[in-house]
Amino acid sequence: MKTGEISTLDINAAIMALPPVARHENGSFDVEENRRLNAWLRNGGIRTFMYGGVANLFNEPLSSYGALLDLIEDMAQPDEWIIPSIGADFGKAWDQVEVLRSRNFPTAILLPFAPVNGSGVASGLRRLTDRLGKPLMVFFKDPSYLSVSDAVSLIRDGVLCTIEYGISANADGKHPYLARLVDELSNADRVIDGAGEKSIVSTAEYGLRNYTSGSGVIAPRLSTQLHAAIRSGNLEEARRLSVLFGPFEALRAEISPIPVLHDGVRLAGIADTGFMGPFFASLAGANAQKVEELAKSLLRQEEETSSATELS
Repeated sequence: MKTGEISTLDINAAIMALPPVARHENGSFDVEENRRLNAWLRNGGIRTFMYGGVANLFNEPLSSYGALLDLIEDMAQPDEWIIPSIGADFGKAWDQVEVLRSRNFPTAILLPFAPVNGSGVASGLRRLTDRLGKPLMVFFKDPSYLSVSDAVSLIRDGVLCTIEYGISANADGKHPYLARLVDELSNADRVIDGAGEKSIVSTAEYGLRNYTSGSGVIAPRLSTQLHAAIRSGNLEEARRLSVLFGPFEALRAEISPIPVLHDGVRLAGIADTGFMGPFFASLAGANAQKVEELAKSLLRQEEETSSATELS
């Protein structure tokens, strides 16, 4: 597992996959199925694993947080970067940072929380980083969560190593917050897209070159190809590939992003993700049928990509 300081090369080298955590019916971690899922991702070219909202970590009790860290660290290969999450509220994050202090993870990501105000978030991030002794990452979807000026200061002061940008485009399809952020930072090297395959083509126009990926858990090779197209500046190819993720991403938006991906991995036959954890339940009926159909469709496109690569 990567343990050293986070560079801009690390941040942009490969997509940041968002795997769910497989669990038994009693809520305990299913080690075998988690390893199966990680092997699938690894074979698809994934080298960065982020365990956050999709893994339902904001509902993970502090009493089992250490065991979760053991699980994800034990699965890691020497060349892989593993990113655990903290929070979303400050109190939970504060206690989780104390657990992380004795571990070798080079950073962790603070999950978004509301209600807050931006100056309070900025000071809270400084306190958390001081306690951890390492820079953090942060993810947010609302421009009021953290002002551009505070975000820039936190990057420049080494409080943050990365910002995961999740703000939706405005009615004109523009990203004014992102434009200001990149302009004030002078580059986008420490900013990644938090909306994955569905928005990276748009945010690439502002200089972003990497993203977190939920649907890429089902189709890691396709997502890795999309990332390569973004990195090379081939936006025409990137658009072609991003369209393939559209139906499944639209279903995530329609139903709920977390259970659709969690159950999609299971229904596609990739790994038995099992019990979802607190405050979530597996999908049933027509919703489950839709998820299965679109997850399997995305998987077929992934397998076609794999077959074409082997033949070439």
